[in-house]
Parts: sequence; C-alpha cells; structure tokens
Amino acid sequence: MTARSADFVFALHSHLPYVLNHGRWPHGSDWLCEATLDTYLPLLEVFHRLAAEAVPAPVTIGFTPVLANQLSSSVFISEMEAFFNQRIAACDEAPASLAQTGDSHLLPLVQFWRNRTVRLRDLFDRIERDLIGAFRALETEGRLELIGSAATHGYLPLLARDESIRLQLAVGVSEHRRLFGRSPSGCWLPECAYRPRGPWEPWPSAPRSGMRRGIEEHLADAGFQFFFVDAHLAAAGKPLGLSGDPAGDPIVHAPAGRVAPTEPLRSPYRAYRVGRGPVAAYVRDPRASMQVWSRFEGYPGDEWYLEFHKMRWPGGLKLWRVSGPNVDLGSKQPYQPENAADRARGHAEHFAHLLASIAGGQSENREGVIVAPFDTELFGHWWFEGPEFLADMYQALVRQRPVVNPATGSRHLLQHPPRAAIRLPWGSWGANGDNSMWLSEHTAWTWERLWPLEQAFWDAAPNAIASPRARPVLAQAARELLLAQSSDWQFIMSTGAAADYAERRFQQHCSDAEGLIAALGPGRDADIEAAQRLAEELEQRDRLFPNIVPAVAAALGGSRSLVVG
Repeated sequence: MTARSADFVFALHSHLPYVLNHGRWPHGSDWLCEATLDTYLPLLEVFHRLAAEAVPAPVTIGFTPVLANQLSSSVFISEMEAFFNQRIAACDEAPASLAQTGDSHLLPLVQFWRNRTVRLRDLFDRIERDLIGAFRALETEGRLELIGSAATHGYLPLLARDESIRLQLAVGVSEHRRLFGRSPSGCWLPECAYRPRGPWEPWPSAPRSGMRRGIEEHLADAGFQFFFVDAHLAAAGKPLGLSGDPAGDPIVHAPAGRVAPTEPLRSPYRAYRVGRGPVAAYVRDPRASMQVWSRFEGYPGDEWYLEFHKMRWPGGLKLWRVSGPNVDLGSKQPYQPENAADRARGHAEHFAHLLASIAGGQSENREGVIVAPFDTELFGHWWFEGPEFLADMYQALVRQRPVVNPATGSRHLLQHPPRAAIRLPWGSWGANGDNSMWLSEHTAWTWERLWPLEQAFWDAAPNAIASPRARPVLAQAARELLLAQSSDWQFIMSTGAAADYAERRFQQHCSDAEGLIAALGPGRDADIEAAQRLAEELEQRDRLFPNIVPAVAAALGGSRSLVVG
C-alpha cells in the first residue's frame, strides 16, 4: 500500500430468523421470499455482472447459519415458486384495475416490475434454485469472502452459560463448513454485541455468575480470526442508532445501564487485536456508514429513489418515489427508474470520493482500513437502488486506486496483521449502543425464561448424549433452545413491529424445548418414547442443523473442542 492510502472492507450481514413452517403473510415465509427477490437475487445479479466486466468487488458477506439452512430447504423452494407467481399475477391484474381508477399513467411501472420479476426468476432457475451454491461459487472464484456467525443469531453477551455461547458458535462453524465447504475466518457477532472478560451481572434477576470469559476468547476457540464492532466500542465515535440517526453521546454503556468512563479516542481506521488473544476487531467507520445507511442524512432518502412504504393493493406493487423530505404518502410522485439509476451512479461516485478523502486524511500509512458494514437487506429490500449503487461504487473505486483499495476482511489482515491491542467494553450496534434493545423492562421476562432453560438443558445434556434413545430428543431440544435464543424476538418486541408474532414464536420454542428437556431428566425413562415422537414432529417443522449433537458434545467439552466435523 502506498502512503496516504487505505484498504476498504465492505461487509454485508445477511440474516432472518427461522420462518419456514411458521406462517406466510404478513409474518412468516414472505419475509424470506421478499429478501430473496428484493436483495439476494439482485446482489447475485450484480456480482455476476461485475465478474463479467472484470471489476473487482471483494465484498465480505455473511449468511447466518439459520438463514443459510432456510435458503437450502426444499420448503423454501416451494415458497419461492409461489411468491414469484403471486408477484407476476399482481402485475398481470394491475392494468385493468389502474384503468378503472384513472391511473393508466402508471402502466409502464407495472411492466417494469413484471420484467424485473421474470428476469430474477430466470436467474433463480439458472442457478438451479441454489442461492447458497451460487454464492459459494463466487467465493471459490476469489470474487468475495463468506464469513460465519452464531447459529441462530443469539445475543451472546446475555447468554447465561458459556456452553450456550460455545454451542451457538460450534453450530455456526459446523454449518458454514457443511454448506459453504470451508471454515469461516470472520464472524459477524449478532447485533455486533460484545462483552469482555469479567463479572456478569446484566440484570438484577440474572443467575449469579462469577468471572466470565470474553466473547473474543470464545471466537478464538471456534477458530475465528476477526469480527466487527461499532465505532463507540473503540471510543472512535458516537454509536449510530436505528436507520443511522445519531444516538447519544460518545460514551461507553456498561451492562444494566451503568455508564462507564469514556475510553481514550482511538482511530476507527485500523484493525485491533482484542485482549491478549489473536482475534482482531474491525471498527465501523461512522462517516462512511452514515452516508449509506441513514434515511435522514444519507443516500436512501433521495427524492428520486423508490418509496418503500407506499404500495398498491392488492399485490403490493411499489409505484412511487420518495418525492422529497416530509412528503406524505398521498402526495408521492410516480417512480422513474431511469432517474433513480442516474442518482445511484452519482451517489456511487460521491461515495468513492468520500472514501478517497478519508483515506487521504488518515495517518495510518501502512495499515489503514475503512470498514463499512451493513445489513445485507438494506441493499434492495429497504433501499431498492442499493444493489445498483454497490455495482456503480465498485466501478467508481477502480478510478480511485491506489488511494482506496477494496479488500476482504481476511486479505487485509493477511497483509497487515494488527499490532495494537485494545480492551473493548460491553456494547452493540443497537440504538443506544448498549443492550437495551434486547434487555429492558419490556423484554426482561424473556431472559428470565431463557436463563433457567439454559441451565436445564446443560444439566440434562451429558447423560442424554450417552444414551442412543435420548440423543434424538436432545438434538431437537438443542434446536428449539437455539431458536428461542434468537435475538430477533426481543428486537421485534422492542420496535413494536410484529411484536405478537415474536412473542408467540419465543414462547413456542421455549415450551417445546422445556417439554423435551423434561423427558431427559433422571427417572423419566418411561417418557422417552413420547418425547421421541414429539421430537420427530418438531423436526419436521424446524428442520435445520443436522449435525447438532456433535456440536452439543463440543460445547460440553469446553474451549478446546469447538471445531466439530
């Protein structure tokens, strides 16, 4: 790398909770199908186009194990076929309805959506309906890097047992290897949530615990080399709130809401070793992230971009544009795809120049790195033009070399091993930079049910693993426990969107896990046959993580047994 230059790591985090066999609309498998049609297929199309044009686009992208399992499921294939048919039918029905309402001027947009849906359905067929295989092929070709995550996106700092953290990570590594063919180097910590080594007292009703190992120690045991944190954890800036709105002062939020002293300012433009171990943390750059993510200050709020919230019913077609700040839904203007595409190209050029400005202004001449991590679903689903922006951005970055050098997470660390080590505080990339989106007076009851459930599972696991009759029951109990631990349920409850669905799903998985675990207790041999039948039924509904028993054994075995075959 030349002086006054920096690598650029663009990271995408793909995740949805397990929704197959748990409803369709408005909450259920339609979430997965929408993400596929709006985001995963358009991004795949963009990556294929950039490859054909020989434009480097070394995205670092992760698919959580729970999402990857769903995208590999035959149930998903069936749901996706129905979803394509539904969207095309909505386009075919729209002309007659628009003519009746005097909105025939919107007909070209209906054709735009129909052509796009058919094109993406054809892409889905060309890849033999195997999204995971298509992204795996791109990594094999050296086009991008696939990183891992915890099994079901459990909020690791709040899990009461280290065995639970080890299980989330062991399943994550095992499933990544099974589905993508290699072990991941990078890990996306769910919600970018981190906890250092130290006492664990997250809530007054939490079980008593002594000193706990830091999250980075668990990551090292699982074989991970790097993860991502928000800027405020490295004391390099303010936490970014929901939708990129600035949130709070640049302070470190301690567990249970206590405010810890601010750490000395550190640059976000370098990777750091965390603690005394080998695992590195990448720091989210506030400037670059805000520019892309914020609906208030960033690109997605541009007047020419597609309006997410206004839809035509039936069918859900989006035919209008943002139209300007504070324009109510009734006053939105028709969408103009060509103008939106022009704006995406202009914003991509602006972003490339912004990165060059950041690179030229930072002082780490040899190991500087600008890190911009986002939820994958921002690109396409929430911000329709996002995939095209991404393609235009990488084309624009070709003209910014060698000032800005796109790189994957692993490649930067290989060329620039981090020399500085830091101790990170508790925190996340949530709205307040702390745990409050997941643990508050509103959601504490979920943890007060999960913590005893963890204890009961790990009490029963050693004997159950040794019993061939009990092992299938233990396997499904582990799946239900992991599904109950998904951070999505508390997040949805906290935001108020689909809270009833989240509460029902959480209660359901807890109840199913409790029923299975009860049959594994001492003196319950008479219950094992009924529990086996229940486990078989639940496995048909929640069919994922086929190699979970070795992962349970690895989690029981401790820090040196996490990598399972």
